[in-house]
Amino acid sequence: MATALANDGAYSFDPRVAVEHVRASDPVLARVIDAVGPFRLQLKRAPSSFAALAEAIVYQQLSGRAAATIFARVCALFPRAPAGPTAEQMRRVSDVQLRGAGLSRAKLLSLRDLARRVADGEIPTLAEARRMKDEALVERLTVVRGIGRWTAEMFLIFRLGRPDVLPADDYGVRKGFAIAFKKRGLPARAELERHGERWKPYRTVASWYLWRALEGATKARALPSRPGLR
Repeated sequence: MATALANDGAYSFDPRVAVEHVRASDPVLARVIDAVGPFRLQLKRAPSSFAALAEAIVYQQLSGRAAATIFARVCALFPRAPAGPTAEQMRRVSDVQLRGAGLSRAKLLSLRDLARRVADGEIPTLAEARRMKDEALVERLTVVRGIGRWTAEMFLIFRLGRPDVLPADDYGVRKGFAIAFKKRGLPARAELERHGERWKPYRTVASWYLWRALEGATKARALPSRPGLR
């Protein structure tokens, strides 16, 4: 039987309690939990909500390696900001410099809009975000050009460690659900949300294990076949 890591204060919930709740509520996910092992969601630190959201914008629709390269080039434009640029610094850099770092026109405009809204006080600070309810925060973040519900949900999960987020439009969560529950196709959003009711108030934990279910299936397919075995 898998056990969760102890809560070191990084999460806003007790992972042991959360894992046992999900296990008890869903026998299929209980088997996934036993196969995967401890809950090891890694939170990503950021000096500000602007830095976290700027990175998220750059990473959208790119492979991790390509996004990391471009984001590093963007950060290199601000040598006096080792923790990453601030909204004010981003507003002062030229379009030519940002495009030269590899940003698409759409992402440049998104970063400009984010920087303006942060400077104007429209986007909550990290301290303010931690005090806000999930849906209220999603509503505030999605006013930014290029930030949709999925990006806001990733912010809730990986930056704030919120316990009850189900990114029902996320391909990995949907595919992991299909694998775990032996579905022929990807579940519709409504089906996933309906089934996910049983995981409340720890749908983040369930989502993490669904990601791991997909990861495990992908690794299994990548293994070379052994002679004489089917």
